Amino acid sequence: MILPSVEHETGPSPTRGIIWLHGLGADGNDFAPIVPELVDRSWPALRFVFPHAPIQPVSINNGVPMRAWYDIAVVDLLARQDEAGVRRSIDAVEALIAREHERGVASEHIVLAGFSQGGAIALAAGLRHAQTLAGIVALSTYVPIHATLAAERHAANAATPIFWGHGSADPVVPVQRGMESRDLLLGLGYRVDWHVYPMAHAVCAGEIVDLRAWLGPRLR
Repeated sequence: MILPSVEHETGPSPTRGIIWLHGLGADGNDFAPIVPELVDRSWPALRFVFPHAPIQPVSINNGVPMRAWYDIAVVDLLARQDEAGVRRSIDAVEALIAREHERGVASEHIVLAGFSQGGAIALAAGLRHAQTLAGIVALSTYVPIHATLAAERHAANAATPIFWGHGSADPVVPVQRGMESRDLLLGLGYRVDWHVYPMAHAVCAGEIVDLRAWLGPRLR
């Protein structure tokens, strides 16, 4: 099943795409307003896809149902991980990528992006994807089910560039957790463009400026 999504095309017949995954409790509308700030007019036409995660109970929030890519049991994000949930979301991302193929956008022209929980799935799915992607954007996040990554990662994305932005005062995904994940990826040979910003668990204007500059070469 294809997840429902908010979509925005910057021009007719797009040949480039960005699939952007929201954070816990948000939905696909959360980052849609970012498009005008992010897009450069010189880029080819591209399609933004902002999918809505399924609604499910989230343990850390007293079991209240909300949009989530996987369950979170405790504050320590690496303890009691919902591996089955992460893998279901990886499958959902694979289906979204396959649909873009059907609509004329090849994997090598797709950037997989996400914030917080969405960023975790962007990393988990992108590094395991069997065809080369244009890039992966990981914002205020970490690598989930990290113990299986070395065995499950695909060579097709061994050289795929990764943009990582994190807040120095993030109380949800501490910057130290992000750094540990960054170092894991560096140790596996990935290229990580790491940025730290004076913010909490959020996205800031400087981050958008840096991301726009990073995206340009990957979308042209």
